[in-house]
Amino acid sequence: SDKQLQDQGHLQKVMMAGSTLRKVKSRSWKKQRHFRLLEDGMTIWYKSRWAGKGHSTFSVTEVEAVREGHQSEVLLSIAEEFSADLCFTLVFHGRQGNLDLVAESPEEAQAWIQGVRKLIHRAQTMDEKERLDQWVWDWFQKADKNKDGKMNFKEVRKLLKMMNVEMNEEHTALPFSFQMADKSQSGSLEIEQFVHFYKILTQRDEVWKVFQDYSGDGEKLMLEELENFLRVEQQEGEQSAQHAQELIDSYEPSESAKKEGAMSLDGFQMYLCSQQGSIFKPEHRDLYQDMSQPLSHYFISSSHNTYLLENQLRGQSSLEAYIQALKRGCRCVEVDCWDGSDGEPVVYHGHTLTSKIVFKDVISTIKEYAFKASDFPVILSLENHCSVEQQTIMAEHLSQILGDMLLTTLLDGQVPQQLPSPQELKGKILLKAKKIGGFEDCLDETMTDEVSDEEDIANGDAESPTVENPPAEICSSNDFAFYLPLLQISKSKLSRQLSDLVVYCKSVHFHGFDHARLHAKCYEMSSFSESKAKRLAKEAGTEFVQYNTRQLCRIYPSGLRTDSSNYNPQDMWNVGCQIVALNFQTAGLEMDLNDGLFRQNHCCGYVLKHDFMRDGNTQFTPEKPEERKDYRPLRLSIQVISGQQLPKVNQKEGSIVDPLVRVEIYGVPQDQAKEETSHINNNGFNPVWNETLNFIIHTPELALVRFVVEDYDKASRNDFIGQFTLPFTCIQAGYRHIHLLSKDGTAIPPASIFVNVSITELT
Repeated sequence: SDKQLQDQGHLQKVMMAGSTLRKVKSRSWKKQRHFRLLEDGMTIWYKSRWAGKGHSTFSVTEVEAVREGHQSEVLLSIAEEFSADLCFTLVFHGRQGNLDLVAESPEEAQAWIQGVRKLIHRAQTMDEKERLDQWVWDWFQKADKNKDGKMNFKEVRKLLKMMNVEMNEEHTALPFSFQMADKSQSGSLEIEQFVHFYKILTQRDEVWKVFQDYSGDGEKLMLEELENFLRVEQQEGEQSAQHAQELIDSYEPSESAKKEGAMSLDGFQMYLCSQQGSIFKPEHRDLYQDMSQPLSHYFISSSHNTYLLENQLRGQSSLEAYIQALKRGCRCVEVDCWDGSDGEPVVYHGHTLTSKIVFKDVISTIKEYAFKASDFPVILSLENHCSVEQQTIMAEHLSQILGDMLLTTLLDGQVPQQLPSPQELKGKILLKAKKIGGFEDCLDETMTDEVSDEEDIANGDAESPTVENPPAEICSSNDFAFYLPLLQISKSKLSRQLSDLVVYCKSVHFHGFDHARLHAKCYEMSSFSESKAKRLAKEAGTEFVQYNTRQLCRIYPSGLRTDSSNYNPQDMWNVGCQIVALNFQTAGLEMDLNDGLFRQNHCCGYVLKHDFMRDGNTQFTPEKPEERKDYRPLRLSIQVISGQQLPKVNQKEGSIVDPLVRVEIYGVPQDQAKEETSHINNNGFNPVWNETLNFIIHTPELALVRFVVEDYDKASRNDFIGQFTLPFTCIQAGYRHIHLLSKDGTAIPPASIFVNVSITELT
């Protein structure tokens, strides 16, 4: 409505005029910064008054949300100094830290809160074409140094270099395109002309060639030509006819072509760059799996030492770390509890210099964020180092804060023969911890309250090392000083109140697969260090897969990973381990694989295992995939055609990337493979490879495919440009775009690679 447009205009004016806001990092660090919204309506610029030329900028597209009031640890710590109506927090996508701000007046705070929210909404609702225009516009603004809204040929060349395109003098297309765009012959381009010029430059021959193959007149694709393309190239079979019409309705910009029931080259390119044209099957992005099977039949997105934002020795413990993990769809978080000095239990990495947070604040945060990304159950993995008194306080906090969310009784009152399903446990939080006795004992009062820990420690497999039994590697390392005088715990007393809150996730020691087969209950679960799990997977793969059909198991990183590095989760998924806990705060290959596996099924944090991994009598072992009864290997062939607008790795003026594409397969040992293209010199803008990479996949149901783009460097390690990882079973065949993600897992539009994928049976 007009009123809304006026409001938005007003907010934008206030933000463009700029405001002095206090940037707050801690109780003692509060500094004034001048903030304003730049002319592009997308970039927020800020600087300190005193720092000469230095300034910072970020794009609204990097901001995920605006929290109002005292909604962060930092702002809560200064609540007495600044009232809530002056405070707000900008939360960024990925692992970038929050920006906590305090305005001079409540009106100014509201202008920024509402203004940034509206800009975020606008950025999210742009279509592909608007997004690309905005991207080009942003670059034009950056390069138009004297702000006269025009650029001459020399400035345009400089701008293209900034955009990662090397245009040497001999590049004949450049002057020609410039003249075509400079309709008024003024020797300079205005923004609209520059957008036109950019379009001429970025006309994609490789898309045009595919278009030509199917277009009768070379100008447009008639409905049945498009249908033909979808059937033959995109392997869409029966639904091609209906889909062709839908694509014209959705992506064809020209009304006259729409009337004819045809698609122009522009429309065709927009379809190929859209979600429909992406490599990820659109139907697998939604919740498409059966959610009514026992919990043990799913892989569950899981985090290790969730409270840490950095490393395991001196890092900061933070509630934000829980918020970030839960927002990523994580469904199993870890809480390490220790006695607090004032009677309130605290959470931190014991015997290290990591900072401490209060247990009840952690539980309140989990309550608030548990079900924002997914309705399916959250498992609270409790590592309990508290005295009985403080355990009882923990039990009270859990019950009072979580209320009905906390599952404290059996679903149907019956002793379970199998675990309940994610569907039955929607909206519930389950506690995983030690428990006195089991359901079968009817808890007679003679049961002892002691639970033994000594076996875990004797096996050197405890998650927190001890002095009597420190891992050998720690003794010889500098980290030993951190594991200050630890006392060997042999028996730990449990609080009855805390024990009673454990229902379907009772922590027990693992006594071997035979023992489990004969005696274990489905609600008992064990934790394994990565090295122990790897050893069991190698020595007894089939038994491990069978064990994981009925019981949950949790895997955690080695105690030596004090830098919060991760192990490869694929080895654990190969034998059906459900709760494979990773350090979510650490970006890299392992988290790319985790994000890749859980990108399907509406990112709900649960992925159903394939039937051969849910059958209790399965004979499958990842070491010998060919022995499976329905073994059907597939050939995967990927023609890497071209790249589009790859980001610069090095912000130095003259540096332009030399990109190559590597395709990596993760799965059963026989499927692990990597192949890469050659590199293209000096072109991150529109490199063309046209190289084909071939793979044979023995167990497609477990394979993940990772596409990585790197900047080739012959003298040192290649620099990372972008990646995208997805399950093999989610790949759409045909001509597809892969929209790249940053190291942090966030989108970096419009960067993509264009491929042609073919999947055939191995005969």
